Amino acid sequence: MRISQLEGRRVALWGWGREGRAAFHALRERLPGLPLTLFCPEAEAEGARAETGGALQVETDATGAALSRFDVVVKSPGISPYKPEAQQALEQGTQFIGGTSLWFSEHARVDGVLPGTVCVTGTKGKSTTTSLLAHLLRAAGHRTGLAGNIGLPLLEVLDPQPAPEYWAVELSSYQTGEVARSGARPDVAIVLNIFPEHLDWHGSEQRYIDDKLSLVTGGHPRVAVLNAADEHLRALQLPHSEVVWFNQPEGWHMVGEVVHRGAQPVFDTSDTPLPGRHNRGNLCAVLAALEALGLDAVALAPAVRSFRPLPNRLQLLGERDGLRWVNDSISTTPHASLAALDCFAGQRIALLVGGHDRGLDWHDFAAHMRDTAPMEIVTMGGNGPRIHALLQPLADEGRFGLHAAGDLPHAVELARAALGAQGGVVLLSPGAPSFGAYRDYVARGRHFAALAGFDPDSISAIPGLGIA
Repeated sequence: MRISQLEGRRVALWGWGREGRAAFHALRERLPGLPLTLFCPEAEAEGARAETGGALQVETDATGAALSRFDVVVKSPGISPYKPEAQQALEQGTQFIGGTSLWFSEHARVDGVLPGTVCVTGTKGKSTTTSLLAHLLRAAGHRTGLAGNIGLPLLEVLDPQPAPEYWAVELSSYQTGEVARSGARPDVAIVLNIFPEHLDWHGSEQRYIDDKLSLVTGGHPRVAVLNAADEHLRALQLPHSEVVWFNQPEGWHMVGEVVHRGAQPVFDTSDTPLPGRHNRGNLCAVLAALEALGLDAVALAPAVRSFRPLPNRLQLLGERDGLRWVNDSISTTPHASLAALDCFAGQRIALLVGGHDRGLDWHDFAAHMRDTAPMEIVTMGGNGPRIHALLQPLADEGRFGLHAAGDLPHAVELARAALGAQGGVVLLSPGAPSFGAYRDYVARGRHFAALAGFDPDSISAIPGLGIA
């Protein structure tokens, strides 16, 4: 649906975060006379009225009956369409769309294709992969937009002048279905991996998988770049797309620290700033995507050396008091915490895990701790007690020290004491969201940096965000 098609319809916004604000400004610019209603929490209502100069009718009770009064509801990504009130309104004929869908509809050609647009999704690694893609495109001299879930809503860059040659767009599982529903086809879509996540939003593991994969199963990209090492991706049949595999010997893959294109060694990643072997492996996805765009990926690979890693993603803050501090606050699954641990194998590590409990299974994480545990583990947050109970039998066997913290400051205090004067790595890789204790993972990472003795402002900016 294009924005012009909202003219004359009853339209509401649901959510007043950055995505909601972006939607408001985009609709006001294109359709200044369109009446708009906003559904948001009571705590945000007065601020929304003041910020919009009264241009919004604000309601604080988004019931099914209230939502049903509208033909179209433009929903922020964090609000699940599977909520009972949304389902009730849907049954009454209300259509739910997001800013992602509107942006894709606006940018598609008549045949539906978005030339030069590369979408990236995956349970872990998608932000670094998207940023790396934009970095290499810019290194080749191309004006490129870096936007989406990475921290810049697409509707904030609806009509950039001059328009970029390429777009590198990160999509969360909350947004991938929006691409398919828009009717637009990305030029290239990358799917890195699939692990259970966001089950509270999606309602089940299978629905999460289906929603995540809808980028390629329903979005029908011209080229789908898929990870051959992922069982969910290997099972896909995509008759509407050309499929290019990475992480297999015939394509782009890693041999030790060296990136290969088939049998050809291309680039040694050992001296690059990419954090973690999994991110170096995802470089293979980026190079495959560049080739799918018709660019010389072999020639561009060395430009990785000038890449600046993103904040909150295996981010080495520095050293304080004989300890190295690593901020991996974006880690929201047990699999991500395991990948973070792998980056520091053989070192003295105090791992901080736990946060909002959304029902993910930590048994596999506990099983890995039998043989590959850090020296110390500190549990915290809403699911901290559940993780602690799973790990206690292994701690009782003497495999690692186990500590329970009430919050992040307490966890940092326990980690300092546990590692002691011998030093080591304090690794925040919580494997869980920050909801409840913090606004988001960025706020959690900033607090961790401050607790470690670093300036939060100096570690928070995302390099390259926007158009350049």
